Amino acid sequence: MKKLGFGLMRLPLINGNFSQIDKKQLCEMIDVFIENGFQYFDTAWFYHDGQSEIAVKECLVNRYPRSAFVLADKMPISLINDESELENYFNTQLEKCGVDYFDYYLIHNIGGSRRKKVDDLHVFEFISEKKKAGLVKHIGFSFHDTADMLDEILTHHPEVDFVQIQLNYLDWENDAIQSRKCYETAKKHGKPVIVMEPVKGGTLSYMPKKAENSLLSLHKDWSVASWALRFAMSFDNVMIVLSGMSNLNQIKENIQCAQSNEPFGEKEYSCVRKAAEIIKSTAVIPCTGCAYCIQDCPKKIAIPKYFSLYNVDIIEPETKSWTAQSLLYTHFSEQYGKASDCIGCGQCEKMCPQNIPIRQWLKKIALRFE
Repeated sequence: MKKLGFGLMRLPLINGNFSQIDKKQLCEMIDVFIENGFQYFDTAWFYHDGQSEIAVKECLVNRYPRSAFVLADKMPISLINDESELENYFNTQLEKCGVDYFDYYLIHNIGGSRRKKVDDLHVFEFISEKKKAGLVKHIGFSFHDTADMLDEILTHHPEVDFVQIQLNYLDWENDAIQSRKCYETAKKHGKPVIVMEPVKGGTLSYMPKKAENSLLSLHKDWSVASWALRFAMSFDNVMIVLSGMSNLNQIKENIQCAQSNEPFGEKEYSCVRKAAEIIKSTAVIPCTGCAYCIQDCPKKIAIPKYFSLYNVDIIEPETKSWTAQSLLYTHFSEQYGKASDCIGCGQCEKMCPQNIPIRQWLKKIALRFE
């Protein structure tokens, strides 16, 4: 199976209405995608206010034989409060998509307190039974949290076939998002990786000119966005790289990138590391992650993690309605103190080697994420 996957969460819209998908254009995009030998489609209950799964049925399932495509969907665990609801949601998704089975089925977004919820509701056992019944071919989960948490889940649930993680060159060494560590953890457990957010929701399509020039100096014919896709596709344990494509031009560009035989080698890795450093140099909080600040914090606020999330989130396009950083902040704030829990004691600032006005920044972080 070719590595490029069609993420159905940023589809073309009618009059900019997020719940009104331009299905005529989507059909054209799907046609080009399949005609070029690509198969993998990824949807979810929440995408486009519940309309993505319906669009799958109308634009894909009703127009192509089942053997022509591979379909992934996800159990919307955040909506479920009782184990008895799992069956209804699963059957409803099959019906909305118009299929008899899913090729890949995921527990949607395990992380933070949702880990316990998933275990309490026996969701892994539920999807395993669906696999035994032939209603699912491969089971896994999407994940936004730390590598330690991922290691723990995979240790306790070796039955999963794959994991879906956020992976891109900007987050590769990020202490909060931990793309590299999560990738290496999945590989250690022998689980192939499906990549989400390879272009970071468009952030890696638009960057400081200096960072852009560092990429184009090596390959003038590679678009800035294609660098991010090529980076994600370059890893041997990556099975699929999902891209949320919004128009026909994006489909064609990403197909051209995925079909390219040009290797991604040490020169290319060096270029993206340099670009990432340039982007990071625009960070507004000069935190080095030493963590001295949290030693005496009476509220146990995860200050370096929140600073890291804020620095990445602040460069996201303002048009984005959701970012992975906001989700990670929610997960971390379930384990540690929230930014708004700060009582202004100043113990953190006494310990900070960079003399950062931590209390002021925590107020801004609270406003942004809470």
